[in-house]
Amino acid sequence: MSVRQILTALVASLVMCGVADLAQAQGASSKASKGAAKPTAAESKPAAAVAGGAEPTLIGQFGTWGAYTATPNGKKVCFALARPSSSKTNPPNRPRDPAYAFVSTRPAEKVTNEVSVMIGYTLKPGSESTLEVGGASYAMYTQGDGLWIKNAAEEERMVDAMRKAADVTVKGVSAKGTETTDTFSLKGLSQALERLAQDCKR
Repeated sequence: MSVRQILTALVASLVMCGVADLAQAQGASSKASKGAAKPTAAESKPAAAVAGGAEPTLIGQFGTWGAYTATPNGKKVCFALARPSSSKTNPPNRPRDPAYAFVSTRPAEKVTNEVSVMIGYTLKPGSESTLEVGGASYAMYTQGDGLWIKNAAEEERMVDAMRKAADVTVKGVSAKGTETTDTFSLKGLSQALERLAQDCKR
């Protein structure tokens, strides 16, 4: 099972189990502790129903970011996951699925802190999407409903900026021409990545 399939399945389980419950649990846990929060039932539930035998486990909640691990086909995958703090469409109020941002580490593939976004709709083929953080804008490669950085050489710099900034903005265009702007709070991301770095050592 590819990491994309894992993330897709996790997103599906988040939607099925009730995103509102997860958001409430995240809010409660971030207030309860500045460090790792003990997973509540509402947080653990969405991560438990991923297909293919690769069941992600929530190992900590840090601000708006959940830290997860999974072991598809015996290969460990670690990722931080967050939902947008705000979303806008132009024209306004266009329907779409929830968006999610991921920062993934896959030791078996020698991949560390790969940023991806599931945008919640099919992107316009060939359209330009951007991720803006820390005063810089990064071009994103689009495929289906996913975004990845175009220039992999810039990814480490982008993640460093994400660790220090307050939020990140992702812009995209749907296949129907709707423009979207999603803002993700970066509160807790640095701590989530530090926890994953410990848990994802080979």
